[in-house]
Amino acid sequence: MKVLKIAFGLYAAIVFFITLLCVFPLYFIVFLFFSERKSPVIAHNISRFWALVLFRSFFIRYKIINEDFISDKGTYVFVANHRSMLDIPLYARACSNTFRFLSKAELTKIPLLGYVIRKLYVTVKRGDKKDRQKSIEAMRKTLELDISIFICPEGTRNFTNQLLLPFKDGAFRLAIATQTPLAVLTVINTDVLLSPESPLALRPGKLIAEWSKPIDTKGMTENDVDSLKQQTANLMKETLTRHLMSAQK
Repeated sequence: MKVLKIAFGLYAAIVFFITLLCVFPLYFIVFLFFSERKSPVIAHNISRFWALVLFRSFFIRYKIINEDFISDKGTYVFVANHRSMLDIPLYARACSNTFRFLSKAELTKIPLLGYVIRKLYVTVKRGDKKDRQKSIEAMRKTLELDISIFICPEGTRNFTNQLLLPFKDGAFRLAIATQTPLAVLTVINTDVLLSPESPLALRPGKLIAEWSKPIDTKGMTENDVDSLKQQTANLMKETLTRHLMSAQK
């Protein structure tokens, strides 16, 4: 059984890199020839297709719940929990709206993939105050272009047994400062199919992504950051607990 798991993990890694080599030229062409407004839209559609190919190649099924809560024409600050590298393609499949991730700058050093991240994501050096300010301005500009922002408020993958790590303020400050609706996505089972501690410990199965009703931030001020953060955490915890209890029945 262990040999089979290792073999499947290696197969998945090979599929990932082969498909990356296939889609990279498409990203390159998009970023080279299309405008700042148009390129994220096309690139997001490429990402959604790539995610679909990966899931089918990995024999992973997924279910998106409450898709109708998200308007196709809406602009949001999206937030989601983060436990596994499977989260990224699941986010893409869960959301047809064009968005840019907030990502740590270190990921731009990854060959090929780093180029895509640098062009498509808003990156930030966590320990650099000036760079954090630049990333905030980049996210504001992105929202002004009617392109949503996607942030994992835990700040990193959750390697613990806790449902969630403590949230950072950034996503909530951005949503309030720009008066943009906050859309909450909760993903379930990604860490079961792919352990956050091993990139090769992948197995087939089913993933779930559930949307909560977007939270209207109009009229909120800086004083509402903590309450908005707590409301979001409560929504995610309730969804996670409900699905965990259902799985145990």
